[in-house]
Amino acid sequence: MLNSELLHPCAQLAQAQLDAYNARDIDAFARVYADDVQLIDLSTGSIFCDGLEELRNRYGRQFSEHPQLHCRLVSRIVCPPFVIDEEDVSGLAVNGNVHAVATYECADSKIKRAWFLREVSQ
Repeated sequence: MLNSELLHPCAQLAQAQLDAYNARDIDAFARVYADDVQLIDLSTGSIFCDGLEELRNRYGRQFSEHPQLHCRLVSRIVCPPFVIDEEDVSGLAVNGNVHAVATYECADSKIKRAWFLREVSQ
């Protein structure tokens, strides 16, 4: 990753939410998202989280139920206003790690929408 990408506000938002996710800090995690945030399953197009309150409830529960939860950033592409993260998530699935891709759309210094794609086990 280039140093200039680290400095871009979109990359800073993506990193802030990743750091808060790994700390399981729901307040810091929610702080980077817009009030009307939408989280979308990229494979189906369905919105699985609509609004900040729903985000807080969903991830707050996930943080408390999975004390070993950790997301390792594999790679990051910054193409404003988007940030695309390849991730390796441990402590969530009983049968191993989850390989995922998250795409964050930034607007007005917040993450406005995010799309998630998980590797499907065969």
